[in-house]
Amino acid sequence: MDKKLIVAFLYNVRHVYPDPNDSRTQLETDFDDPETIEELTHCLQKAGFNVIPIEANENAYFELKKHKSEIDIAFNYSEGIYGKDRYCHLPAILEILQIPYTGSSPLTQALVLNKGKAKEILIANKIPTADFQVFENPAQPLKEGLKFPLIVKPVSQGSSAGITNKSIVNNLEELKEQVKTITQTFSAPALVETFLPGRDFSVPMMGNPPKIYPVIESNHTTLPKGYQPIDSLEVKWYLEEEGGSDHLVCPPKIDVELKNKIEDICKKTWNALNILDWCRIDVRCDDENNPHVLDINSPCGMIPPAISMTSYFAFSARTIGISFEELLKTLIGTALKRYSK
Repeated sequence: MDKKLIVAFLYNVRHVYPDPNDSRTQLETDFDDPETIEELTHCLQKAGFNVIPIEANENAYFELKKHKSEIDIAFNYSEGIYGKDRYCHLPAILEILQIPYTGSSPLTQALVLNKGKAKEILIANKIPTADFQVFENPAQPLKEGLKFPLIVKPVSQGSSAGITNKSIVNNLEELKEQVKTITQTFSAPALVETFLPGRDFSVPMMGNPPKIYPVIESNHTTLPKGYQPIDSLEVKWYLEEEGGSDHLVCPPKIDVELKNKIEDICKKTWNALNILDWCRIDVRCDDENNPHVLDINSPCGMIPPAISMTSYFAFSARTIGISFEELLKTLIGTALKRYSK
């Protein structure tokens, strides 16, 4: 990357901060605040790129087409705005316009957004994941074999949207109420999973083939009283950002056997879903310390340290001396190398 590359920076803007007590505010949880977008643009410039910021809304196609001859690569940090397959919209547009971009293909992006379909692929590839059922409505009967406690979440949301202190349910009444809340809030099905009570890890990955960056553990035993042992909205959007807990540990103390199991299932997940360039995989253990894949974050959050010190990928990279600008350069260089073959 000798010349100063022109990067189209694709993003979505959040207009209201997510509130665990107001489900309407959680519809834009995946998006980023204006100050985050501004700081990310600045960091890309500090990393040595010329930047064309483009909001990933219904006008994005026209903006990208207008600048097509200038753009060397698009940094696809967007997650779409409408529809059940919104993660695949911008990659599809970029492929139509033949603009190189960071991250995975439209098919992969659609699959990782739909947690139920992603889990079906994991199961088909014998990758451990929690048993589950997708609920279209609260009247559906619970399938045989699913035992309480269960956790209820939106089937197609990220950033802990819809995951609150009420998400762990212990009986049919609580299950129906939480499924009703999720389906009505997001106008989409709810994913119901066996709740895994063990250790909770997040695994950043970058490269083709991927390098695994230092694993992060959410040590829920240190959470204040009243918090469920999950990465809920209350934890991720309030406790972490307000510095009220030191529960994020990187790297965690794990034995070689568990470390190898985690890395193995993450690499298998990467291959099974044809992930490209980068992602972050959430892994949680059962009561016998066996790791299971919970979720695949692609694109994953990469908030500059000037805005947040707990954005997982950047936090992991800092522990091994990689600056935020270096991380951006590595990501864009990884994607460019793929296109140069």
